[in-house]
Amino acid sequence: MDCCKPKSESVVLFDGKSADAFRGYKRDSFPDKGWRVENGTLKTIVGGEVVDLVTKEKFDNYDLQLEWRVSPGANSGIIYNVSEAFPSSYNTGLEMQVLDDSKHKDGGNPKTSAGALYALIAPKNKSLQPVGEWNHARLVVDGNHVEHWLNGRKIVEYDLDSKELDALIADSKFNKMPGFAKEKTGHIVLQHHRDEVWFRNIKIRSW
Repeated sequence: MDCCKPKSESVVLFDGKSADAFRGYKRDSFPDKGWRVENGTLKTIVGGEVVDLVTKEKFDNYDLQLEWRVSPGANSGIIYNVSEAFPSSYNTGLEMQVLDDSKHKDGGNPKTSAGALYALIAPKNKSLQPVGEWNHARLVVDGNHVEHWLNGRKIVEYDLDSKELDALIADSKFNKMPGFAKEKTGHIVLQHHRDEVWFRNIKIRSW
């Protein structure tokens, strides 16, 4: 399948200097007690305020690309199709896991390892950079079809509104979240999970 048919130029969401495309989850402003712009990256502040970053804009069909790296044992995520109608971003959004597979306990379960559709679909054919090095992530949402890419390899694909996804959700912790995976247009979130993580070169092409 051709993963996407771009109809617009890429828009830079973070160029290493300005975080104007983001604000805090359910906030009006950037959470500078939880995140900072540092050396061309968006970086969590460990011990600071724990609040996710959310795009000011909502997106439906798009190709998101960014780079991430983690400190030893760290956990984060790229959460998408997010509504702010619930207390946490993961109450509605699906997550592409960001993780140190080698030292975090979630790395021992393929469904919660780096690149996975968190707690639902394990990645296949994954190539993960060592801790401290940059990983290139790509997330494609094209109608109902979703793809996770990591370091140039497609590692997860599924269809929203499919019986297969519904069955996975019904057999997971998300079955108690009435708004989970229901949004077709939503915000994109960078998760603050109390660990030190970095994101950079964030751009999106929508259609």
